Amino acid sequence: MLATDTPLKEVVTATQGLDIDKVPTLMGDTVSLNAQGKTTILYFFAPWCQVCHASIGNLQALFQKNEHIDVVAIAMDYTGTKEVMGFTSQHQLTFPIALGNEAIKHAFEISGYPSYYVLNEENVIIGKSMGYSSELGLYLRSL
Repeated sequence: MLATDTPLKEVVTATQGLDIDKVPTLMGDTVSLNAQGKTTILYFFAPWCQVCHASIGNLQALFQKNEHIDVVAIAMDYTGTKEVMGFTSQHQLTFPIALGNEAIKHAFEISGYPSYYVLNEENVIIGKSMGYSSELGLYLRSL
């Protein structure tokens, strides 16, 4: 995983041709993986990942209870958008679902699921984790 205190622009600069400001979403538009003036949690998941199924509800609860925190979930290693849609429908997710790719996986050094990065308002990584996290654990990482 990337080191904390890493500005996200360094991640993008190191990966030629990666535009994290216009990542396609499940709904057919685009979303930025950059913080938009709020603490932001980037949640990398795979629809087949059982730990992702167990922990995504905690992320949804955190998002609903904290208007000062943005969440973007990035689907990885999926076979098709129908698989991602099934995951998001099952868990009734209301935050943006980006469709990740190998370039994003490489840039963010994702080696397992779920993986989380917490960005501050200045777009610097202030926290990171891999594996199951409780709602409280996610909240504490965002402080």
